[in-house]
Amino acid sequence: MEAVKRKRQAPEVDSQGDEADPLLSPKTKKSFSDELLESTGNTVVILDAGAQYGKVIDRRVRELLVESEFLPLSTPASIIEAKRFKAVIISGGPSSVYNQDAPEFDRQIFHLGIPVLGICYGMQLMNKMFGGSVSQKAVREDGQHLIEVDNSSPLFHGLSSHELVLLTHGDSVESDEVAEDFKVIANSGNLVAGICHDSKPLCGVQFHPEVDLTKNGITMLRNFLYNISSCFPSFTIKSRELQCINYIKEKIGNAKVLSLVSGGIDSAVCTVLLNKAIGSNRVIAVHIDNGFLRKGESLQVEKSLNELGINLIVVKGSHHFLNATTVTSSQEADDKYIETSRLVSVISPEEKRNIIGDTFMQLFKEIIAEMKLEPEDVFLAQGTLRPDLIESASLLASSNAHVIKTHHNDTQLVRQLRDQGRIIEPLKDFHKDEVRRLGRDLGLPKEIIERHPFPGPGLAIRVICAKEPFMDSSFSTTNTLLAAVSMFYGSKDVNSPTLQTILNCTTSEEQEFLQRITKQSKLGITLLPIKSVGVQGDCRTYSYVVAISSDSQPDWEDLFSLTKLIPRLCHNINRVVWVFGGLVQGPIEEITMTYLTDTTLATLREADSLANSILSKHGLISCISQMPIVLVPVHFDRATESKLQPSCQRSIVIRSFITSDFMTGVPAIPGKDIPLEVLHEMVDAIKTVPGISRVMYDMTSKPPGTTEWE
Repeated sequence: MEAVKRKRQAPEVDSQGDEADPLLSPKTKKSFSDELLESTGNTVVILDAGAQYGKVIDRRVRELLVESEFLPLSTPASIIEAKRFKAVIISGGPSSVYNQDAPEFDRQIFHLGIPVLGICYGMQLMNKMFGGSVSQKAVREDGQHLIEVDNSSPLFHGLSSHELVLLTHGDSVESDEVAEDFKVIANSGNLVAGICHDSKPLCGVQFHPEVDLTKNGITMLRNFLYNISSCFPSFTIKSRELQCINYIKEKIGNAKVLSLVSGGIDSAVCTVLLNKAIGSNRVIAVHIDNGFLRKGESLQVEKSLNELGINLIVVKGSHHFLNATTVTSSQEADDKYIETSRLVSVISPEEKRNIIGDTFMQLFKEIIAEMKLEPEDVFLAQGTLRPDLIESASLLASSNAHVIKTHHNDTQLVRQLRDQGRIIEPLKDFHKDEVRRLGRDLGLPKEIIERHPFPGPGLAIRVICAKEPFMDSSFSTTNTLLAAVSMFYGSKDVNSPTLQTILNCTTSEEQEFLQRITKQSKLGITLLPIKSVGVQGDCRTYSYVVAISSDSQPDWEDLFSLTKLIPRLCHNINRVVWVFGGLVQGPIEEITMTYLTDTTLATLREADSLANSILSKHGLISCISQMPIVLVPVHFDRATESKLQPSCQRSIVIRSFITSDFMTGVPAIPGKDIPLEVLHEMVDAIKTVPGISRVMYDMTSKPPGTTEWE
């Protein structure tokens, strides 16, 4: 693991000042492969294995002023050698190294003599490549964990012996599975969290150093780039604003642009850039009220954008969206397509997102026709960001990523228009915080820059629709396991398979923790018969939600520790909530039938307005990155006699979230990030909304839960 310093001869330069390259003919037009061979100086290549955080690695490297390129894992070693990359970083990914459809790679990348850092899947690939093994354990790790590191390793230079990191994986490596000539440099309990070669500059980590949830991840990357790879901080990016403006001018030519404006920071910055690049007389700014906006939001959007000098066309489309359908690929056959039901009767979150995204596109075409413009003379502009494309598994961001959720600006119809060259997305390589910095440079007002992100589908994906309870074959066994967790103190039947599962999946410290918290108060740990979208091991999950309750006051620190532990024990759970209002009695096996009706949307809209107005009143908007308010079809506390009648109430979830990159994040901790009195004020206000059973607080990090529930 010692830093390897390599001396290279200066490249031969021809009389025109270009480097002579026997693989290139100066008279030959460059192909994609030719462009890959253009020489670079101080550059690192990131090989994409399908990670949700792949572009975050790219961004972190750029933040350290080292140039980077983002290429598929299948890139030949000959290309990497020809480009004289200083180092290789292999990203995480959703596959197992043993899967038949695992991404292809060139084994020679490990024998080029340049440093290689394998992240998550990349570490497992490296270990297997050198004769080690990888296996799927009973326990999986999703979320922040404290690991032990060997800080004598150059990768962990300057760090403490214990580091808080993000782990999200199902497959694992144990100490006896590490490849020969590699040593362990980090551990997470009984599992290996880091390895390095004894003599070659090869190292791997099971966690994600690129994300904010790894507290000192940037230091680890700095150590790899500067100390191990001998890179130097020489790459400064020219004004991103100028790059965007030049891109717009080249793409648009003399055409006009229709810009879809939601009122959020992304579409506002996009529209201001368009105005600056080609003039407001060629930009048609349209705000579509899809019926899923927050209370009073459409009027506020119009007012804010008019103050920026943007002449906004407002289209009322609520009825159009609720009754819309679209065509999606059949699950049985990729070449078959089926028409969805109307949105008002759809339950699937993916169908909701596809219908809403495609309806935006249909309205775009109708607006163009009404204005008597030729479609080929008008581009559609969107404020699409890099995370949108990654979570939608767009090829613009990653060739191997799994779909976590389809964003409304990356549906199949959007991709068709993109393939036709009719969509312009100046911000597609930006992350949210970068857009905010650009917005400040462009002079956007504070209320737009600091506005919490709001999804294009709006409240439609914050209503968890359901026709019947979700109770698959694992429901009963999962409930049994959760009951054993809640009664862990005093458990005497050591031969119980359920207890053995808990003991096998936890460390001695975690078992002591369970003993303590289940002794000091009676906890209800209830499996809810509903599903939410999550991301675990770089894959999309659509899994159960667990509700914790008690008659005692919550100890938030203990609750958050338990929240991290539960998805490790039960792989079919991706979200954990606290239920206000005392101990939940008995199992919950019914739901309130819920669809996107005017009534359910009005209920959620009122609860959302109350919660956000309280947050604003106390000056906490800028302290929380995002706060989705979610309506779920769960009716608690139904008396025995009332169970003869259908369930009729629903519950509300407060999802206070803190993040800087919107690819990972943590819930706001009550009493620390959000004052307890403010949270209780929200809960009391929401309980006044008719039809609300209870209020819950989402305690889940991302991963394993996504920011939004759908």
